[in-house]
Amino acid sequence: MLGFVFGLNARLGRLHFFLASVALAIVMTAICFAIAMAMLRTTSPSLVRPEELTRNWAIIGAMVFFALATFMLQSMRIRDIGWDPVCVIPAWIALMIVDHVAAGRFPAWAVGQEHQGTMVGGLVNLALLLALTFWPSAESEAVYTNPFEPPARAVSKPSMSDQRLARASQGSARPTWS
Repeated sequence: MLGFVFGLNARLGRLHFFLASVALAIVMTAICFAIAMAMLRTTSPSLVRPEELTRNWAIIGAMVFFALATFMLQSMRIRDIGWDPVCVIPAWIALMIVDHVAAGRFPAWAVGQEHQGTMVGGLVNLALLLALTFWPSAESEAVYTNPFEPPARAVSKPSMSDQRLARASQGSARPTWS
């Protein structure tokens, strides 16, 4: 069940990924606007310091929500492409960490003055975005299926768990009561 919560076992097609990303952007814009309005009501704009913004629980909660929602959408789309999100997502995160460290260590390689990343990291992010948006699904997209519905098993071939259970009980892998 946890695999479906984080989207590791669910699948999401190209159009659904794009529409879900747009919907997430709209929701995050509304959340950021609500947080900004709440902060402006309680303090004057000249008294708000940037270091106070990182300690605001509403902003931290919004960042965590956005990170988890983005992680889930990307994991579902990566699964639909046919790649394994358990391998792709950590590799992408590791590459972004190495990119950030390289931009801080070698400022000449950084894209801007803030040393947040290099051109290589930007190209990897662009390639991942284009792949998630335009790469075709592993199966035909002509037939829409529910992304939270497990794929149908082939009737002719029993699953590995059925075979293990049959070996343990010294019986047949196919049920005989049908």
